[in-house]
Amino acid sequence: MVDFKILNNGDAVANTTVGPVPLTKSRARDLLPSLRDEARGKLVEYQRQSYAVWEITLKCNLACSHCGSRAGDARTDELTTEEAFDLIEQMAQNGITEVTLIGGEAYLRPDWLDLARKINDVGMIATMTTGGYGISRETARRMVDAGIARVSVSIDGLRDVHDELRGKPGSWDACFRSLGHFSDVGMLCGVNTQLNRKSAPQFPTLYEYIQRAGATAWQIQLTVPMGNAADNHDILMQPAELLDMYPMVARVVNRANQEGVTVLPGNNIGYYGPYERLFRGRTAGEWGFWRGCQAGLHALGIEADGAIKGCPSLPTSAYTGGNIRDTRLSDILQTKELLINMGGGTPEGEKHLWGFCATCEYKSLCRAGCSWTSHVFFDRRGNNPYCHHRALVQKGRGLRERTHQKRKASGAPFDNGEFALVEEPFASPWPKDDPLHFVASKVVWGPTWERWPAPPAA
Repeated sequence: MVDFKILNNGDAVANTTVGPVPLTKSRARDLLPSLRDEARGKLVEYQRQSYAVWEITLKCNLACSHCGSRAGDARTDELTTEEAFDLIEQMAQNGITEVTLIGGEAYLRPDWLDLARKINDVGMIATMTTGGYGISRETARRMVDAGIARVSVSIDGLRDVHDELRGKPGSWDACFRSLGHFSDVGMLCGVNTQLNRKSAPQFPTLYEYIQRAGATAWQIQLTVPMGNAADNHDILMQPAELLDMYPMVARVVNRANQEGVTVLPGNNIGYYGPYERLFRGRTAGEWGFWRGCQAGLHALGIEADGAIKGCPSLPTSAYTGGNIRDTRLSDILQTKELLINMGGGTPEGEKHLWGFCATCEYKSLCRAGCSWTSHVFFDRRGNNPYCHHRALVQKGRGLRERTHQKRKASGAPFDNGEFALVEEPFASPWPKDDPLHFVASKVVWGPTWERWPAPPAA
């Protein structure tokens, strides 16, 4: 997971108290010419992205059942300190302005603070995402001294669900102790949370905990079937369940915006539903909305052994452009794997679309949403089942969609299997052998929520 500055830098995000208003078809059509011009300009003069997420080790002190990288042991051939320093210099030379250190658990790499200092020395911003387990107040102080500007702590649900998902009793309490340590030493801190069938019912209550803990930013995203989550796919939201999930999320976001907590939607949240503006906010007088996958444009992913991808979440085998040990970063940035989104707004940029996404009215803007999400479901990008607009359209047609696994993942880090998509009558009974089926009635709303009704759906 990444820091609370989301990977999709093209999204405008700010506090807002305005109710949900959808991006209209006419507004989408008005935007297309400028986006196409922007895309053509990028094809002529390739501008480097500004944000890198760097897995500095795969070693981890948790055992998360939804971990996409299957973190645990360190990779067999992780970059040396000297190699890492050289990579830092190359990132600065290629226009990266911020680097988020992740793992595994980043602080388990012995030279992690040396890397943070080096990032600052070359003029970039160092941030970090952590599982929050085992961080003392002294460690938090050393992080500040090393120049780490912000940190995000991963918290998935309340104590019972979080500890189960993270595979470590006491890890939930440790996260909140860590938030306290960061606050004590003056570190800016936020939280990131994965939404799935186990954590979603607790989402409103979790918000109250993190708000009281002083977090000012909260990134949310849907769990998808990569790595360990592909093996435990029963916890994943079914596409039709988004219809119950998003009104709940909107109610929480509406309150958070008014209480000073900025909720940042991950790259697989929303997509042109009735809450798009509420989720993606407003800045500089312009409403934010989803503008397509930014992998390779504004984002860069680095694995601990030096593999370079356009986004840290993308599967390694399909999207690695090269390894820093063999090739200069400037050359890797020009490979086809890093240029998958350069054709946005052009017919060439829509060739990968298939299924529902190939017929969608928003296809030129959206381009099937998050490439990571669509690929790990169907072993190729271009058709995204986690779309609110899509679920609403299907409901209007009297249909709903469910997925089921037809091929298991291999067991390697950042791997995926393959899922089939089932289309069925909306009113048909839900399968009885699915005890985790998510419905709105499972969501726990405490007494404080009486003052915070759901925002109106446009």
